[in-house]
Amino acid sequence: MKPRHAFYLMSLTSLLFAFARGDPLKVGDTAPAVTGITETGASLNLGELYPKGYTLVYFYPKADTPGCTAQGCSLRDAYEALTKKGVTVIGVSADTADAQKKFKDGQHFPFTLLADHDLTVIKAFGVPVKSVPAMGTFAARQAYLIDKSGKIIWCDYKAKTKEQADDVLRVLKGLGV
Repeated sequence: MKPRHAFYLMSLTSLLFAFARGDPLKVGDTAPAVTGITETGASLNLGELYPKGYTLVYFYPKADTPGCTAQGCSLRDAYEALTKKGVTVIGVSADTADAQKKFKDGQHFPFTLLADHDLTVIKAFGVPVKSVPAMGTFAARQAYLIDKSGKIIWCDYKAKTKEQADDVLRVLKGLGV
């Protein structure tokens, strides 16, 4: 292969697999009062949830994949403990509403999943996305804990799959909740 062709191929590959980066939200920022579409097709304004207590908005790459299933199941299995501490859990990915509904029903998730196919919620939180040709767009795995004033009190930019709920519960314990 000619050096010029190799350069173009490497450049194209890095562009295709690069994460698009915005400015991710951080602790102390006001969480976006953005509206998303639930797995049932209904609209949900996150800003209306914040005053009710704590809100965990977690982002994952793709419904029904092993890591995303482990992350969701971690939150499902700790759902009772989280809700006793006043936490509303919302999962978000770029999947369609149908894919989110299938994922939620198949894993028996007791919380809402947002089908952010147009990336409105993902971009509002500044979550990096990756576009892969013929496969789609994927959000990075991240999580944000928001208090009732609408302020972000914890960010997890490299959210763990099986320990997501433990991490959130540890943060709440540290806050005296």
